Amino acid sequence: MHALKLITRNALRHKLRTALTVLGLTIAVLAYGLLNTVVDAWYAGAAAASNARLVTRNAISLTFSLPLSYENRIRGVEGVTLVARSSWFGGVYREPKNFFAQFAVSDNYLDLYPELIVPAQQRSDYVRDRKGCLVGRQLATQFGFKVGDVIPIKGTIYPGTWEFVVRGIMDGRDESTITRQLIFHWDYLNESVRKMPGRRADQVGVYVLGIAVPEEAAAISRNVDDVFKNSLAETLTETEQAFQLGFVAMSNQIIAAIRVVSYVVIVIIMAVMANAMAMSARERTVEYATLKALGFGPGFLALLMFGESLTLCIAGGGLGMLLTPPAASIFRQATGGVFPVFHVSRDTVLLQAACAGVVGVAAAIIPAIQAARVRIVEGLRAIG
Repeated sequence: MHALKLITRNALRHKLRTALTVLGLTIAVLAYGLLNTVVDAWYAGAAAASNARLVTRNAISLTFSLPLSYENRIRGVEGVTLVARSSWFGGVYREPKNFFAQFAVSDNYLDLYPELIVPAQQRSDYVRDRKGCLVGRQLATQFGFKVGDVIPIKGTIYPGTWEFVVRGIMDGRDESTITRQLIFHWDYLNESVRKMPGRRADQVGVYVLGIAVPEEAAAISRNVDDVFKNSLAETLTETEQAFQLGFVAMSNQIIAAIRVVSYVVIVIIMAVMANAMAMSARERTVEYATLKALGFGPGFLALLMFGESLTLCIAGGGLGMLLTPPAASIFRQATGGVFPVFHVSRDTVLLQAACAGVVGVAAAIIPAIQAARVRIVEGLRAIG
């Protein structure tokens, strides 16, 4: 009890220094949490991918399409239960900064995505309307889309201005489901492409495959690719997660840089904290010598130093952890929804707590050793 009182009074002895140290810790832990959340958001699409879905694309590149005739042949591969079409549209809504994903898909596409929830009536309306589309809840919230609205999209890959009627809103099964996309009828796109000069119709960007046994994904992928081996358009079939990670891999250097910065922030605040504790230890040399003269051992003095350091880290780290969720919400709004899924995970909070604890212990090690080694005569001689 006496030790706790001494630790508290020591921590509050220099109020300005304590306040600045706690502020620095708060900012460091907050910054670490936000940077870690950015990395998590980058992997959100891959993390939410299902192991019961495969993606078949052109083996050369995603920019090359596959013939529509491949659909029936893929459906005939053992283990494949459903085949859906999906083509990237790549249009612009009003101005380039309003970027979001748009896909032309077959009518059975949503059967492969149970995590995308659409009311039965809205889905029925969408199926009946050739120009109908479905928009995700996150997208609808960002731009204020509602059922019945007409969305003009200026085509980049497919020229002209395309108008789609919102027939339904797709909700996510949980907060990890990305709903920042627009889907419309692949048949409508294909019929329009047939009327365009110099364009090839009956081409599909990727095929999304449903499989009965996720554990057989690798074997089924090989079997699908074997069907089209030595053809004019060979295929590459992989799990949806591997497909998503292929996009993330393009940004590996950026992600690595973010991780490095997050750890550098912690190292810097550790140095600041160690300096503050070293100053405290030097200022209390006489006090430590007096405590030793009264019979308190080196362990008690080390306890005081570690206790003070951990108290400051608990205060600063706790504030940083509490501020991270609202800061993440503000960051998400400020970035205009660039990250569809941007929430602070439990693992991030645990990492923040671990970092604060490591800083508290590491910063006190050397000052604690110095305090424990103070000699009574030399310490008392330092008076004045």
